[in-house]
Amino acid sequence: MAWTPALLRQCPLLLPQDRHGTAYEGFVTAQGRNFHIRILLPVDLQLKNARIECSWRLKRILHGYRHILKQRLHSCPDLVSFMVELKTVLEIALKNTQDLHIPRPPEYYSCLVRDLEILGWNRVAHVDTGLTTVKLKAEDSCGRQHLITLKLNAKYPTEPPDCLVDFPVPFAVSWMPQNSLIDIYNQFLAALESLKEFWDALDEIDGKTWVLEPENPTRSATTRRIAIGNNVSVNIEVDPRHPNMLPECYFLGADHEVNPLRTKLNNNMHLWDPEVSLLQNLRELLGIDFPSRAVLEKSDFAKDCGICYAYRLEGSAPDHVCDDPRCGQPFHQACLYEWLQGLPTSRQSFNVIFGECPYCNKPLTLKSSMKKL
Repeated sequence: MAWTPALLRQCPLLLPQDRHGTAYEGFVTAQGRNFHIRILLPVDLQLKNARIECSWRLKRILHGYRHILKQRLHSCPDLVSFMVELKTVLEIALKNTQDLHIPRPPEYYSCLVRDLEILGWNRVAHVDTGLTTVKLKAEDSCGRQHLITLKLNAKYPTEPPDCLVDFPVPFAVSWMPQNSLIDIYNQFLAALESLKEFWDALDEIDGKTWVLEPENPTRSATTRRIAIGNNVSVNIEVDPRHPNMLPECYFLGADHEVNPLRTKLNNNMHLWDPEVSLLQNLRELLGIDFPSRAVLEKSDFAKDCGICYAYRLEGSAPDHVCDDPRCGQPFHQACLYEWLQGLPTSRQSFNVIFGECPYCNKPLTLKSSMKKL
């Protein structure tokens, strides 16, 4: 992951600490204040496994937003996008921290209570003791439960509350001073219905296949790594706006296993039918039946890494397999990268390292990025 001009524009005080782009340190700026931060990426550069270190002051400010930032790490495609999200959340957090010290006029409380009564207390999941944070619950047309968190400032209802949702797309609220919470709630319901097909497609995959990653997907997660066979899987990234279109796909496994699947996908792309479910399209294009949850257990696919002897490493499952058909041993990419770097016989060219399989000693090639077509 290079230090791009886009990252320089967003965070001019955040600098790379190594030539591999796995460590960044510096400052993130919000409301004219600089906060020290350090971002450590794994060798495969996956944001979802990144570690964020920061000053105690920044940690205290973002304490109530940790789950939001965790979701953003899983959903953002690159570091630049995540830093944009981080700065947005930090701006909201700073604003709300400042608002806590601003006395609310009596009209604020009477207006908020009136709006909650109009909305209906049965739709309220939580109200904090200071009446500054409200969580509302809703059920979409398919019975899925959702929450929206509202952070109200002292100028409510002249200014709209900040809205936090578990969506794969931004949620922008249309607001005028005469609006109330029920207007936000109705916009929230409309947004839920606009994402219905996206969640339907992923719910079918979650219910009918073995999803290896993410282990506990949030509603904002757009990717699924689906087991195809022993040490063979496909990672799909679904467009929330067009969930019935062909998703971005890349395969993980030994070349002799995944090359025929790549060929089938490329040859059959023209057969994709937007009127058919995403899962059924994948079955027909690849000419396979995904392992059924009713017949097999997840342990049949959850093979431990051959180096650390664990399945999960900082949340990630093994994602690299020896290409030799007689071996097929899976490894975490981070484990394999460190192993190969420690061997005197290994050699590296840019982001590719060449070495031997720890199990069968056959030639093995590893790229620093796991993404494959």
